[in-house]
Amino acid sequence: MSEDVRKKFPGIYRYLAILALRVVLVAGLVGAGWLVYRQLPATSSAVRDDFRATSVQIVLRQPDNGGPALDVPVSLYPVDVIAVRHEFFTEPRAGKRFEDFLKERMKGRSPVNMKLDKQGQGSVMVSPGTWWLHAMLDGEEQLEWRLPVTVIGAKQIVELTPQNAYTRSKSF
Repeated sequence: MSEDVRKKFPGIYRYLAILALRVVLVAGLVGAGWLVYRQLPATSSAVRDDFRATSVQIVLRQPDNGGPALDVPVSLYPVDVIAVRHEFFTEPRAGKRFEDFLKERMKGRSPVNMKLDKQGQGSVMVSPGTWWLHAMLDGEEQLEWRLPVTVIGAKQIVELTPQNAYTRSKSF
């Protein structure tokens, strides 16, 4: 009798197999979506906290001799500008300006510029991530800083000292 049923309805078993596979596929997709959903943060405020800007306070510690009056320009870049400059000039790039190449490497992020006040302090808001701090203090002894700064949390302090300066040179 089962042969009679197969002869009468030859496509019924194929149809049932396809229907079962469709149900398994939909269940698998729903299960995968649920696993991803469970990994998401609990509230929307938790998501906003990750992208909130961080207050970075930059403090210049003067050398022992007091140093010159401060009014130091500081720049924070999302990339190491010196490494990007080196890459640009070591490989020929016909028709491309350095500014365009730098903008391409920064991937839509822009540098943040500020000046330290007369007391050698300043504050700036930046997004979390790795930034490169560039600053130069002119005077009897010229100090230059090129520091990588990993920005996390609500507030961060970066100290510029003669010990963490990139270069140190005397002016004559």
